[in-house]
Amino acid sequence: MNKTVIAIASDHAGVELKEQLKETLHEVAQDVLDLGAHTSDSVDYPDYGNAVAEAVLSGRAQYGVGICGSGIGISIALNRHKGIRAALCHDGLSANLSRRHNNANVLCLGARLIGIETAKDCVRQFFAAEFEGGRHEKRVNKLG
Repeated sequence: MNKTVIAIASDHAGVELKEQLKETLHEVAQDVLDLGAHTSDSVDYPDYGNAVAEAVLSGRAQYGVGICGSGIGISIALNRHKGIRAALCHDGLSANLSRRHNNANVLCLGARLIGIETAKDCVRQFFAAEFEGGRHEKRVNKLG
C-alpha cells in the first residue's frame, strides 16, 4: 500500500486555519507535509501555492491543500501549473463534487470566509470522494 501524503500551505492569512486542519488531515493521510507559512508575518500566496503544486507534481505528495484569505489567490496560483486541478470550496458538497466530477487534486479554502467546522467537513468530503470517471473523464482530460 502506498503512503498517502498531503501537502498543505497557506499565506499569513491562513496560518491559523492550516494549523487547525492538520489533525483532520491526519485522519485521511499517513503524512502531512507542511510547507508554511508558519507565522502571521505578511507573505505572498503565489509562493505557497507554487510550493504545493511542486510537491504534488514531483510526487512528494499525492494531494494538496492551499489556504489564503479568500482562497481565490492561492487557487489561481495553483491552477497555473499543468497537472494541478485546484478547487476552491466553501462547503462539503462542493469539495466532494470537485473530486468526483473534476478529479481535483488540491483543495483550496478561504480562511477569512469559512469556519473551522465547515473547513473540516470540506477536508473530510474531499478526501472521502473518488473520481467517477465516465462522462467526466473526457472533460477533465481537456483541462490538460
